[in-house]
Amino acid sequence: MRQLCEHQVVVVGAGPTGLMLAAELALAGVDAAIVERRQGQELVGSRAGGLHARTLEILDQRGVADRFLSAGYTAQVAGFAQIRLDISDLPTRHPYGLALWQSNIERILAQWVEELGVPIRRGLEATGLGQDDDRVLVRLADGAAVAGCYVVGCDGGRSVVRKSAGIAFEGSEPTTSYLIAEVEVTDEPPWGVRHDALGIHGLSRLDDGPVRVMVTERELGSGEATLDDLRAGLIDVYDTDFGVHSPTSVSRFTDMARQASAYRAGRVLLAGDAAHVHHPVGGQGLNTGVQDAVNLGWKLGQVLDGVSSPDLLDSYHDERHPVGSAVLRNILAQSVLLRPDDRSQALRETIAELLEMTEPRTRLGARMSGLDIRYDLGDAHPLLGRRMPDLDLQTAGGPVRVSTLLHTARPVLLNLGVAGRFGAVPDYGRLRIVDAEYVGRWELPGLSDVPAAESVLIRSDGHVAWVGEGPDAALGAALATWCGIR
Repeated sequence: MRQLCEHQVVVVGAGPTGLMLAAELALAGVDAAIVERRQGQELVGSRAGGLHARTLEILDQRGVADRFLSAGYTAQVAGFAQIRLDISDLPTRHPYGLALWQSNIERILAQWVEELGVPIRRGLEATGLGQDDDRVLVRLADGAAVAGCYVVGCDGGRSVVRKSAGIAFEGSEPTTSYLIAEVEVTDEPPWGVRHDALGIHGLSRLDDGPVRVMVTERELGSGEATLDDLRAGLIDVYDTDFGVHSPTSVSRFTDMARQASAYRAGRVLLAGDAAHVHHPVGGQGLNTGVQDAVNLGWKLGQVLDGVSSPDLLDSYHDERHPVGSAVLRNILAQSVLLRPDDRSQALRETIAELLEMTEPRTRLGARMSGLDIRYDLGDAHPLLGRRMPDLDLQTAGGPVRVSTLLHTARPVLLNLGVAGRFGAVPDYGRLRIVDAEYVGRWELPGLSDVPAAESVLIRSDGHVAWVGEGPDAALGAALATWCGIR
């Protein structure tokens, strides 16, 4: 099969999701390549901004969080319908968000991907694909094609990969559209956010010079946005277009909420906006896409390495589709509170009062920041399926954090009991077995009393797959399922 494919995995799209997936594939030893229609990474502009706590944890697990933290600034960015949620008391090493525009997020990710040796083939637009039992052929606008043993569509809400694979995109039609752009202006505008009967609008000066503009359109727009669309939108709201010119980027988004009916169709998989789109309130789209990538990358690696069957890829849909569905429900609830009518605003004020209480605030804070995600891996222990807390451990080699153990994207069998009790467990070079000590509380968002664990199996994505005392049948099953170790 390998000789039929130019690459083991072809990733279509070099946005945050595609870049994160490429990095994960490289860490898994997969021969991957990205095809991207944009000529340069800088052309994305400031469409999204911010990394939530769970995404920062994931980047910490790969040893690159400091690259992002040094480029932005930490703040309490989590919110529900633009009602700020303070998560500073949640149990995480990153009880905050990171304010950082998408252009910078992509720039840092692209640098990391290039360091890992993954080629990014720019200026190549995917126009369709075909697959058989052995490979997927991605057809390109220039008449060429590239073949992969697997193809992952990370090509956005209008995904060519999703459409070509025949995967339904189910959900609600848009009712409102917005324009967002980076431009220069001739006339000084009124800075800040404005709420009126039409919707939400805002103008702000970015650190590097351009003006960031967002306006709600009077009529539902569609298709590619233009500078003339932006001028008309500004005139509708401000009675002037402020002489906008020299756009770096102009784009349109809506409140459409749709999700792919399947995240996998044979050798084709979807991640990020190709799998789910929604209103950007709360900043969950980019973060959910990055987390899709981290769930999928190591699974593709094990399948291509031959240690796991292709059935492992079905768990990607089983785990991430419910997460995407929950995000869409959450966004739909928030969108009601964003309506400018008096009834919706009265409801929003009531919700804001409730969110001053500790339990509603921490519960929604964990949800919006991604800290409460739990995959259905059983109910034998509260840790199962949840993110592993980033504990401060003591080992024979000195102090170490759990996140540091995951830098190589290999699963970890962490033993906090009798040293050497897992000496007979085979690792085949794919499993890291660590004896350590931990003294302290086990804390998870929304759970007040988490029983301590003597040993845990941590998957490559940082989620707990087994909790126990020593080797047993459940550990054997978890090792076989999630690590390909039998």
